[in-house]
Amino acid sequence: MDAIRDAWKARIARVLEHLLAETGATGHIEPSQVIAEIPPKPEMGDLGFPMFSFAKLFKKAPNQISQMVCMRLAEIDALMTANNTPDIVAPATFTAEGPYVNLRLDRPSVTAAVLAQMADETAPVGRPGTLSASRIMVEFSSPNTNKPLHLGHLRNDILGESISRILAACGATVRKVCIINDRGIHICKSMLAYKEQGGGRTPESEHTKSDHFVGDYYVKYHQMSQTDTGAETRAQEMLRKWEAGDTETVDLWQKMKDWTVNGMKETYKRTDISFDQYYYESQTYLLGKDEVYKGLEKGLFYRESDGAVAVDLSAEKLDKKILLRKDGTSIYITQDFGTAIFRHQDWPFDRMVYVVGSEQQYHFQVLFAILKKLGYQWADNLYHLSYGMVNLPEGKMKSREGTVVDADDLIDSLKDLALEEIRSKDREEAVGDSAEVAEKIALGALHYYLLQVTPAKDMLFDPKESLSFNGNTGPYLQYMGARISSILRRADSITNGKAGGSVKPELLGSDAEWELVKTIAAYPAAVADAAARMDPSILAAYLYELSKGFSRFYHDCPILGAGTPDLAAGRLALAKGVLRVLRDALYLIGIPFLETM
Repeated sequence: MDAIRDAWKARIARVLEHLLAETGATGHIEPSQVIAEIPPKPEMGDLGFPMFSFAKLFKKAPNQISQMVCMRLAEIDALMTANNTPDIVAPATFTAEGPYVNLRLDRPSVTAAVLAQMADETAPVGRPGTLSASRIMVEFSSPNTNKPLHLGHLRNDILGESISRILAACGATVRKVCIINDRGIHICKSMLAYKEQGGGRTPESEHTKSDHFVGDYYVKYHQMSQTDTGAETRAQEMLRKWEAGDTETVDLWQKMKDWTVNGMKETYKRTDISFDQYYYESQTYLLGKDEVYKGLEKGLFYRESDGAVAVDLSAEKLDKKILLRKDGTSIYITQDFGTAIFRHQDWPFDRMVYVVGSEQQYHFQVLFAILKKLGYQWADNLYHLSYGMVNLPEGKMKSREGTVVDADDLIDSLKDLALEEIRSKDREEAVGDSAEVAEKIALGALHYYLLQVTPAKDMLFDPKESLSFNGNTGPYLQYMGARISSILRRADSITNGKAGGSVKPELLGSDAEWELVKTIAAYPAAVADAAARMDPSILAAYLYELSKGFSRFYHDCPILGAGTPDLAAGRLALAKGVLRVLRDALYLIGIPFLETM
């Protein structure tokens, strides 16, 4: 559909340019200047081109321009028909409706093109190629090694994974990276609690997942610090010993770090999240100090009276920022720009995307400004994919108080609810491994619910609502895929794998069939739009519309019970096309595809 739209934009641009020349005026009109819209009602046409933006150029009212354009298009159409010239643009009828040039595309020709594309299984679907030859690094998750992944991480993880898949679908070479925060006072707090209260216990001895085991001691530290006024001092001393390389402290740190990281990797595997490379803050926190000294020599930074090094960002409409403390130690921003420089040297990227919560917006403004000040031109291509907080209806989560919703616990509860649904409908035998299917339904519910909202918005996650098999949910989309798969299996068994008729696009003329054809054709544009806006919710909305469109089609247009074999073959081909797009789009937003539910 996007190719048809672009071809018509080019034709209308040429018509406008010729009409302009006939008035004696000069000017070049690019196809990009022609706006294409989808009319609000199907009966108004398939594409609408508003003429408002050309009123000043022509010195005429938009409705007059639309009439002029339609008259000229009719002349061109008549000339091509008289000369028996095939129309390389999809044939259409056009009318001037107020300030709009509205097109009604020739349904058989568009349907034939769409079905031919869907029938070619060697060619991928939804691959617009808009980012071919681009190298894009995406950083996401960024957990701490003092607690397991929680609900907030789940939103970050699926945002990062989904946008990585979408960028790759547009032709980019994508490198997914995760930086793990494994140093600092917060890490030492869980270490201190374990040292003083652990008694040699291990995740194995307590039969507890290893990252949950460490997280319990972070909560214990908070409880301990409520009455023990010296806890903070002892944690600070532990941090000093770690930085000094004290063997006992480093060994404890390594053991607890391994417990947490190994547990988190199990959760990543469970949720189908993966990374091409892990970075650890313990390896990167000293990066950036040399850059500070270089900037100091160049006069980009300055020393405060107490010896600290700072940068004045008032020209960038930002505040002053300390880069090195008075004792010469670095802070987060120093580490971050050092890490960015190291990454670009390690894997030169065209663009770098940071998937980090909206509370860090100012931090990234400062980070990008400092890198530009240091002369790194690629800093113009750094992007903060900011996302809002996610909580449960019960309220805000606080990990130090133990009120955080662990990722594993949440998935387990969703899985149990999905299993109850399968059993209540007596579908255990039909679905096969009901536990495996329930797990996939749980992930589909979780990922779709987290992605259907524009990233920048805060949201509440309602577990029961996310698992509904009706409405705008992941399980509804999974059910639609299973439903189409079932129809195709039945069709294959009825015909014994033999074609029962010929696909004749001209037979698929109903409104429900036509809307489905147009929706399939719009898939590459939806993928490109999601990549351009860094917003997977665009694909989530597309999938819901595709599924609703198929449901209307299936209700209005019997497939296996169609009037003729040719009509049945055409509708089956259309169903196969929907399934190809559905399966591909589900992958892009991290929802497991199910052939049976």
